Amino acid sequence: MVKQQTVPLDRTFQALADPTRRALLARLGEADALSISDLARPFSMSLPAVMKHLDVLSEAGLVTRTKTGRTVFCQLNAGPMEDAMTWLTRYQVFWTRQLDRLQAFLEDETCPPKPAPSTPIPAAASTPGPASRSGDGSTPPPPASTRRGRTRGS
Repeated sequence: MVKQQTVPLDRTFQALADPTRRALLARLGEADALSISDLARPFSMSLPAVMKHLDVLSEAGLVTRTKTGRTVFCQLNAGPMEDAMTWLTRYQVFWTRQLDRLQAFLEDETCPPKPAPSTPIPAAASTPGPASRSGDGSTPPPPASTRRGRTRGS
């Protein structure tokens, strides 16, 4: 029973996961119906590639196709997206409650700030010591460069 309820939802989210398919749906949302060639025009992919994306959208129930003569028109079907929004709304309520609790906690003034440490830091630890002498002439200078194939003495 659970499997039957989640399959359409899985198909919807799978279809919506691809940016090309979301762009196709956005174009369909702006018009009543578009032919497949009109839908494919702005994309830099072949017509068969666009048709494969439309197949995924059709299987998810997000697009319906009708044929008039030799032209196939596509229309947006928002029903499966409504089911997805219903599912997402449950989690929106959860996160809204969690964020409300966090806001109340942060605005709660009954928690006093932590006191400063009672042990003072010794003065010697806070002042820098003498400079290190490790860099005073401990490394020899690099050798002078020579031309390729010659040694210094020649």
